[in-house]
Amino acid sequence: MKQAGRKHLKLFGFPPFVLYNGEPLEGPIPHLDARLCMLLALIPLSIAAILQEESDMFGVEGNKILPQRQGLISSLQDLIQYSGLLVPPSSVVNAANAAASKAAIFKANYKAGAGNTSMMDQTDSSMKAAGNMLHLIIEACISRKLIDTSAYLWHGYVVPSRTLKDTALPQESPWLNFMKGSQLSEPLIDALVATPASSVAELDKLYSVATNGSEEEKTAAAKILCGASLVRGWNIQEHVVSMVVKLLSASLPSDSSTSTPGSMSHYLAHMSTLNEILLGVSYGDVIHILSLYGMVPDVAVALMPLCEAFGSIAPPPNHKSTILGETSVYLVFSCAFLCLLRLWKFYRPPQEYCLTGRGGSVKLELTLDYLLLMHNNRIFSNSSAPNRDSYNSMGSVNEVSAQPIYIDSFPKLSAWYFQNQACIASTLSGLCNKNPVHQVANKILNMICRKMNKGGVSSSNLSSTSSSSVSGSSVSASDDSYQRPAVPAWEFLEAVPFVLEAVLTACAHGRLSSRDLTTSLRDLVDFLPASLAAIVSYFSAEITRGIWKPVPMNGTEWPSPGASLHSIEAEVKEILASAGVQINSCYPRGVPPMLPLPMAALVSLTITFKLDRSLEYIQGVIGHALENCAGGSSWPSMPIIGALWTQKVRRWHDFIVLSCMRSPFGRDKDAVAQLIRSCFSSFLQSSSSGSDIIANRGVGALLGDSITDQGLRLPMAPGFVYLRTCRTFHDTYFVSEVILKQVIEWAHKLANGWSFNGPPQLKSGRTPLSCAASMAHQVAMLGGGLLCIAGGPLVVQVLYEDTLPTLLLSAREQSLKDPGPVSSTLQGYAMANMLFYCGSLLWGADRSSPVMKLSFLSRRPRVVRNHMDFIAGVLDGHILLGCDPGTWKAYVSQFMFLVVKFVPSWLPDIKLDTLKKIAAGLRSWHEHDLALSLLERGGPQAISVVVETFL
Repeated sequence: MKQAGRKHLKLFGFPPFVLYNGEPLEGPIPHLDARLCMLLALIPLSIAAILQEESDMFGVEGNKILPQRQGLISSLQDLIQYSGLLVPPSSVVNAANAAASKAAIFKANYKAGAGNTSMMDQTDSSMKAAGNMLHLIIEACISRKLIDTSAYLWHGYVVPSRTLKDTALPQESPWLNFMKGSQLSEPLIDALVATPASSVAELDKLYSVATNGSEEEKTAAAKILCGASLVRGWNIQEHVVSMVVKLLSASLPSDSSTSTPGSMSHYLAHMSTLNEILLGVSYGDVIHILSLYGMVPDVAVALMPLCEAFGSIAPPPNHKSTILGETSVYLVFSCAFLCLLRLWKFYRPPQEYCLTGRGGSVKLELTLDYLLLMHNNRIFSNSSAPNRDSYNSMGSVNEVSAQPIYIDSFPKLSAWYFQNQACIASTLSGLCNKNPVHQVANKILNMICRKMNKGGVSSSNLSSTSSSSVSGSSVSASDDSYQRPAVPAWEFLEAVPFVLEAVLTACAHGRLSSRDLTTSLRDLVDFLPASLAAIVSYFSAEITRGIWKPVPMNGTEWPSPGASLHSIEAEVKEILASAGVQINSCYPRGVPPMLPLPMAALVSLTITFKLDRSLEYIQGVIGHALENCAGGSSWPSMPIIGALWTQKVRRWHDFIVLSCMRSPFGRDKDAVAQLIRSCFSSFLQSSSSGSDIIANRGVGALLGDSITDQGLRLPMAPGFVYLRTCRTFHDTYFVSEVILKQVIEWAHKLANGWSFNGPPQLKSGRTPLSCAASMAHQVAMLGGGLLCIAGGPLVVQVLYEDTLPTLLLSAREQSLKDPGPVSSTLQGYAMANMLFYCGSLLWGADRSSPVMKLSFLSRRPRVVRNHMDFIAGVLDGHILLGCDPGTWKAYVSQFMFLVVKFVPSWLPDIKLDTLKKIAAGLRSWHEHDLALSLLERGGPQAISVVVETFL
């Protein structure tokens, strides 16, 4: 029953992460809201586009329901019988019950007669119904006109309940009062923030207030818009996302210049409204939701002029702290700046920016340049689109500014961007005393020295051993004439790395205590929260360089992880052992825990922050940055960091343990290989003996159900562990080799299972050949999926150009020598399927899409062409193989069949001579039809060759 239920869930597109809840509900960045956004907003929008295409193609006559819409209705009706799989998360139980009660009221009104639909109010307490995820799905479909309200009358859809609490029943919406013209008082604002809007009309009125109201009304409207309507307003979410981005852009003056007093005053006039929007966008999972809607490039483009402007305005001389919650120039700048940095994940470990011999990064991560390229490319593609009137189910979400944006348009931001890259690439160079940056750095040092206890600490003491040549000014820490550095944020940020070098060097040489170092870092963040960006970049680079001595985490100089360290390590070892991975302890009992100085300083800083919603814009950066800095260090830091954070926030225990679980895979290749082998064995052994080779038993064993309401549950499925850890695999080339060898090895095992399984006379003991071939196909699909998730585009390119050709040219391993004809064929078949699956998953089949101009996608013609040249070279006799001839024949035949059938658009990019050689090789194997099909799809250049074939 559960198996069939999952199949019906897939019909609607129910995402696997709802069935297999991959992370605990609590943690620094929860993902539940984004998952619900995918299920209840993006999937219905995608279905709407499909149904509209069907309507445009076939037309609609009367009330006739077209096949695809009927298929949707049937799939939704089928879900009614699987309510056990549709239990809603606790945070949306009330919403589900309200949706079910709404349907119950409608059904009661319908039975009372068509003319009596107003007999019963929508908040009638006599109607109680228990809701589940299906009721939310139906509401999402009705709101987008995929189905109508007749769904409320489906048999079994409404389940009356007499046990529901009154709080679960639909209450009168505060939006009704807002639509009636009520003033935006504090109680109404709070209610509107907590309650999602139910219609576009309500949003339109709110947006009108946000653009045309008084300053107080604009601020309140912005706060409401970024509340529950943005996070949980699934039925109208795409409209809220569009309005939020418009409000960010609408606050800009027409020329977006910061050089005139008028433009400065314009920015300052909108400061409160912008602050509310920026805090709302930085909250929880909102950035993830924006990314799901494809709005990250547009949000970045809206944030860049805000950063440029507010970073160029000096704060008032009496500015003390930004953390206190008062709206200020520094606060608005910091919110915008840190949000912009989160969009392109600047906190990744520096080694990910290293270039390989192929001209690409080790891992494909977003950069600010890439976000601008995506934005500008969308503008160009929209302007060149042949049909501007085509239906767009995403509504106004896809609207973008009409002009391309370049980073050179923002000189202050550009200067910081390149300084940050320079900080990552090399150590800091010295400054002369008359340099303005030197003077600002001295003011910052004086500010942080002033708060240090027992006065003998001054900026000159801190910098006497620093290579940055920052020296103390004439202002001492106890001077009454002390003034804080009231300079624009960009000038402050430019000086921060030199300040960090000074205080870190002073601490390393004993001139500054560890407590004072942590206090000074916290003072920097309190004064200008955007300083966190410089702190993370500088410390991350220094941690990766490995030049700082480790310091003891003993509770005297630095915080101690205590007994929590051994507890965390024991849990991680137990979890990984249950997934088939054996590791050693990093900190056996008796070994003192130690961390590199920059890491100790960074983790000590992070545990000083309170878990407060007003600090989400800081915590959204610092949490990921800390974990990634730990991953970028060769020192085993994560167990200590996890132990310290477990002491601070005990309810995050499961989340922290799962985070620490990633740590061993960044250092230990053997652990990576063990995990990959375990993924294959769990997926295949669970279903190899069964007749239903496409059943979900293999998927269930691979992904498991490792997290429940009671917390972590053992054994942990290896696929779950792989998904949680694969982004920490630094040597992804090694990963590709291990995965490919596993595909070949399991194809060999499957072939042996067919050829011999018991006494020869007992043929019933054999695995059917069709079953073995089908499972070899599944092996290839699994290997391709694991590879794409872990390595991304560059590793797929290497698979085509290096890994697989090298394996075909190499001599067979001893264990696979003389494999037999069935084994040879299945091995080649599996390799071809894996290679094709990786390429098609990454590159697709479209040649004309503007997206193909972006980065790695544009490499497809060259990569495929090189691989085809390799195949032609072998077939032509210029390259000698090391693999079995049967493996080679099966590989070439299957790969060419898949390309010809599914992605013929790849073939016109192949040289004619190459196609001719491959076709000749296929004909020599009596694959005449395949050879002809290959030439027919080779484009105009191959027509003459096709004609010659028939002559």
